[in-house]
Amino acid sequence: MPRALHISILACCVFLFLATGCYNKSIRHLASDAALIKAGSSTRNDVLTYLGEPDALRILEDGSEEWVYIEEKPSDIQRAPVVGGFFEGEGYDKVLVVLKNDIVQSCQFREFADDEFDWDDESFWKIW
Repeated sequence: MPRALHISILACCVFLFLATGCYNKSIRHLASDAALIKAGSSTRNDVLTYLGEPDALRILEDGSEEWVYIEEKPSDIQRAPVVGGFFEGEGYDKVLVVLKNDIVQSCQFREFADDEFDWDDESFWKIW
């Protein structure tokens, strides 16, 4: 093979290797951010500062608000650029924040595995 072809192939390989390091996606760490929220003393602004806008919101019967934050836990293969989007994550994290009069009443962190509810599909759990 000619020397120019070797250099071209090497340059392409180096470029592809370095280009994967340029992949950047903002990451939210719900567990550590939720630990900063304190029931009874944290305010609406504190929640917005630490966790941002909620992924879902609902008004409860007593007039308080429940804010829901959900974050998928990516698998190792999902972190790969280009092909990662074709794979499913390992599960997800969820934070539930209840606000009343702009003060946090409760903040709960929950972690769910991808196969958390697979037991429902298994026949030996069913009563005959």
